[in-house]
Amino acid sequence: MKLWGGRFEKSTNEVVDDFHSSITFDQRLYRQDIEGSIAHATMLGEQGIIQKEDADAIVQGLKDILADIEAGKVEFALDAEDIHMNVETLLIERIGQAGKRLHTGRSRNDQVALDCRMYVKDAAKEAIEKLKSLMSALLDTAQQHTLTIMPGYTHMQKAQPITLAHHLCAYAEMFRRDILRFEAAYDAADVMPLGSGALAGTTYPLNRARVAELLGFSEITRNSLDGVSDRDFVLDYLYACSVMMMHLSRFCEEIILWNTNEFRFVEIDDGYATGSSIMPQKKNPDMAELTRGKTGRVYGDLVTLLTVMKGLPLAYNKDMQEDKEALFDARDTLVKCLDVFTGMFKTLKFRKDVMHAGAGGGFANATDAADYLVKKGLPFREAHEVLGRLVLHCIKENKALLDLPLAELKEFSPLFEQDVYDAISLETCVRQRNVPGGPAPAMVENTIRDNRDFLTAH
Repeated sequence: MKLWGGRFEKSTNEVVDDFHSSITFDQRLYRQDIEGSIAHATMLGEQGIIQKEDADAIVQGLKDILADIEAGKVEFALDAEDIHMNVETLLIERIGQAGKRLHTGRSRNDQVALDCRMYVKDAAKEAIEKLKSLMSALLDTAQQHTLTIMPGYTHMQKAQPITLAHHLCAYAEMFRRDILRFEAAYDAADVMPLGSGALAGTTYPLNRARVAELLGFSEITRNSLDGVSDRDFVLDYLYACSVMMMHLSRFCEEIILWNTNEFRFVEIDDGYATGSSIMPQKKNPDMAELTRGKTGRVYGDLVTLLTVMKGLPLAYNKDMQEDKEALFDARDTLVKCLDVFTGMFKTLKFRKDVMHAGAGGGFANATDAADYLVKKGLPFREAHEVLGRLVLHCIKENKALLDLPLAELKEFSPLFEQDVYDAISLETCVRQRNVPGGPAPAMVENTIRDNRDFLTAH
């Protein structure tokens, strides 16, 4: 049964019903829709807009419907179009005339805006909690590896020695910013639109602040046109999802590389890897690859809604129905990826010896050797030139800087002394980078503590 049929002389075509209906996907908004309706009905009764006994009957009827939905006892009807009309139709069937008063002072336009805002608030909180769990796992692992030396890279070329803890804390910083982005998305959604009506508010004496209070919103929308047509808060959430997935994808890319026989920095647990149907030796990092691939999917959700919204005049347009599938898909993808990635990370085995050996190759201590000469009085540009020639010599001789005897080093600069060997050891290279944000163990310990404090505060 359609609740808007009075103006029409015939029913809609079956194909139109299928095309027009959103119940197949927006049914997941049932809880938000019912909770919003309970708050609205409560306010209508308190304001004397409808009889108190009708309001009470509506509230109880809605609670019963919610319980039945969650118990799997409700089958939604396609011809009722969406979750809003499905719930209202069920209510009228169960409590009669009183149910027909629920929609007083309300439109589906502000109703769906409310539902979406409530959903985004829930989704943002969910993302924050999962990110906190991942960050906590990162920090726990980092705490164990403040002395585990590994190569740092630029252009995928070995650059300077760092620690595994320092590397992991870089991702902790990314996820920390992601938490702040989801908090901002939550704040953007935390504005109550009900009372905007279809676009121009209502003549009924609604107490919008009371509805906001009942639903836990911090404020109400200030313009009825914007109240029903704004989807910026969904875009903010999708943007936060996209950036977070980008960070996760970068991490996955590194795990994929580290898992190769060429790197051998990590071993992925059997529970988070797959094999080959033809090559028996294979252990594939499929979970990391899938997460990397699903990043593009979430980007697509963001671009979908940006494209939908870009040409819409005020106020509500049916195009906006397309916001939900993008929103739901991004949320579902994000949750699955975070759950799988966190489990995969917690079970990773790090090969400390291989990492250390990797840091010893590729002349990762060349900058420190140049700095050694600078501290002996040589201008940096000249020291850079000396080390460039020295590295070229080592390449030709298939040696590392630490392999060269002092006499050979002095052929390139008389400033080299016996203390150079300690100055350019991997441990010294890391330890002496003792500036805030650097890889020295003391600095990394500070970073870990700061991020733990952040998690406690958020």
